[in-house]
Amino acid sequence: MKIQKYRVKIKQVGSTWTSEIWRKVSKNEAAVSKGQAGFASEQEAQSWGETELKAFLSHLGDRNQRRAEKRS
Repeated sequence: MKIQKYRVKIKQVGSTWTSEIWRKVSKNEAAVSKGQAGFASEQEAQSWGETELKAFLSHLGDRNQRRAEKRS
């Protein structure tokens, strides 16, 4: 079983959709790292979430690389 540290969650709030990037903090806790509301359709929200998750992970990898270079 593979546990993902980051994932996209989509939910409907009234007549609009919300997309959030969730981060697994610990075994029993998760937190929202980034989110946006007001999408007209579930497809738009899912598309935004997947795009932002890729950008988020790319930025995180770049930041980790810079920090590793500073340590060495």
